[in-house]
Amino acid sequence: MSNLLTSFIQTNQPLIEETLHDLIKDIKAPQPLKDAMLYSLQAGGKRIRPLYTLAVLKELDYQNEDALIVASTIEMIHTYSLIHDDLPAMDNDDLRRGKPTNHIVFGEALAILAGDALVTIAFGIIARLQNISPQLKVDLIEKLSFSAGAEGMVGGQVLDMLGEGQTLNLEQLEEIHVNKTGALLSYSILAGAIIANVPGEIMSALKKYAFHIGLAFQIQDDILDVEGTSEQLGKTAGKDLKSEKNTYPSILTIEGAKKELQNQYNQAFQALENVQMHNGLLVEFANYITKRSK
Repeated sequence: MSNLLTSFIQTNQPLIEETLHDLIKDIKAPQPLKDAMLYSLQAGGKRIRPLYTLAVLKELDYQNEDALIVASTIEMIHTYSLIHDDLPAMDNDDLRRGKPTNHIVFGEALAILAGDALVTIAFGIIARLQNISPQLKVDLIEKLSFSAGAEGMVGGQVLDMLGEGQTLNLEQLEEIHVNKTGALLSYSILAGAIIANVPGEIMSALKKYAFHIGLAFQIQDDILDVEGTSEQLGKTAGKDLKSEKNTYPSILTIEGAKKELQNQYNQAFQALENVQMHNGLLVEFANYITKRSK
């Protein structure tokens, strides 16, 4: 990891952690529900999505007091998805970020409700922001709803479930991951652009970058599921193979998956190069995503 990216993460990750805690600690909700929400929110993680939002704004040299809050709501949506993914009816996992999953600690019912609470509160938080114009708040909420819902992450999860035990082609696998993983990751990038109200050319370039880096993120995840250990990953390694999931290594072989990972990186880089944004944080994040070990 470069000094530029290391410094950026070391500066902003603690601010994200503090914001996540502050947004939940004082809500008027039953304490067991708040405990379950905070348990998963504070379980660690790379915080790539909220960091991406802040990185885009840093690249654009644009400051907004509410940007950290917007970034944190994306992490709330991501955390809700992890809580629900780990449930027995879904991926049935008992380890997440190196800790027992939410339903192991709090029971299935409270885990489900903690996820529900995180996803719903995120939209209300954005709606109440004071330093972003009403039109841009509507834009943020509309695109978050799309990215996290039936036409994005949730729809992708359903496609992933339907594909278990079947042999999919590369186009079908890409459709799953553009939605399941890529949609929310892409939103985190575009949220920064929305806040900064960038011109069309920059928005188009960032959309292309986000599309390809979202696929790259999932391909590396699939590779790590094969090559990594549970200790490295903080979750059960080899779970995709046991669940008969379609993955990039299963379709392309591990070497083919690594070539496709490089292909997606190259296209993401080209998108930034076209608008002279290829020498900063967004490229460093792309390098990190494609080379990470967990």
